[in-house]
Amino acid sequence: MSAKVPFVDLKAQYRSIEPEIKAALGAVLEKGDYILGSAVEAFEKDFAAFCRSRHAVSVDNGLNALRLALAALNVGPGDEVIVPASTYIATALAVSSLGAKPVLVDCDAGTFNIDAKAAERALSKRTKAVIPVHLAGQPADMDAIMALAKDADIPVVEDAAQAHGAAYRGKPAGSIGRLGCFSFYPGKNLGAYGDGGCVVTDDDALAERLRSLRNYGQKVKYEHVEKGLNARLDTLQAAVLSVKLKRLARWNEERARHAARYRELLAGIPGLDFQAPQAGAAHVYHLFYVETDRRDELRAHLKAAGVDTGIHYPKPVHLQPAYADLGLAPGALPNAERHARRTLSLPMFAELSQRQLDCVVGALKDFFAAKPAA
Repeated sequence: MSAKVPFVDLKAQYRSIEPEIKAALGAVLEKGDYILGSAVEAFEKDFAAFCRSRHAVSVDNGLNALRLALAALNVGPGDEVIVPASTYIATALAVSSLGAKPVLVDCDAGTFNIDAKAAERALSKRTKAVIPVHLAGQPADMDAIMALAKDADIPVVEDAAQAHGAAYRGKPAGSIGRLGCFSFYPGKNLGAYGDGGCVVTDDDALAERLRSLRNYGQKVKYEHVEKGLNARLDTLQAAVLSVKLKRLARWNEERARHAARYRELLAGIPGLDFQAPQAGAAHVYHLFYVETDRRDELRAHLKAAGVDTGIHYPKPVHLQPAYADLGLAPGALPNAERHARRTLSLPMFAELSQRQLDCVVGALKDFFAAKPAA
């Protein structure tokens, strides 16, 4: 049976902006500047302003945003970077790809974001950076993270891949640390029609180096000052992102309205919990989490009712086969493991209708009414 309520509806979003998207793409096709064209420069300028940062350096995906940010900080073999285990694996892969070691730490039991005290305990003489991840669109405890980073004299690289437009104590996500990294994967709050990413920073020298690293390590064509990558954002994708960026604040407001409605209608159900709020954080709800010991049963029930859901993520990074070499067995990071076992992501997108939301809520309430918590 096809889903009555999709997990995300990119077609509905496209229908709302179709004329502008076609015009923006047509302008690039007419101009023919497909690589680092004028639309890339325009998008970078606007996204830097949106993040209240001096620079935005666009790249080809979120993984390379993190990888090049770390490379610009000279992270390499023998170095360690502190990373939360509750994240998409790309956060850790960015570290590993440079020959450095991701030091995985537990998350806070309520917010699911990095536990600052666990990060502090993980510091060593080899620690070169710390990466807080703003999971689901809610910023991490950045006061605590910035304080420990200052004491240890290490940079903070924000993984804001799910937090476009989020804020912490009034500061945009990505603008708080030394560098902030974004993904423009299609399903993100600000998504391209393919892969894309960006790094924002106030550091002029780091921005200049990032522009070189993403473009074969060259500052002038055919003069390569270091070993870089081909990691450029396509001009067509930049044109799409510019159209969407103008609507992002409103789309985020709609997501927050849907989240408030979910919380209101689902409040008080025994055995159902929500992601705890982080003090000072403005959440943009890339994902809306619920948490229950019967997650898999609930997901099956919702699927039968025509409601698509997601699991982010079913196995924490330290239990992935790719990171078996870190030697972290089950039970090593209990909060991350509990999060992976109990959380379910409900449909969340700006165009979610009241009828669709009511369908989700009704099916969820039916499940707990038929199978009350023990």
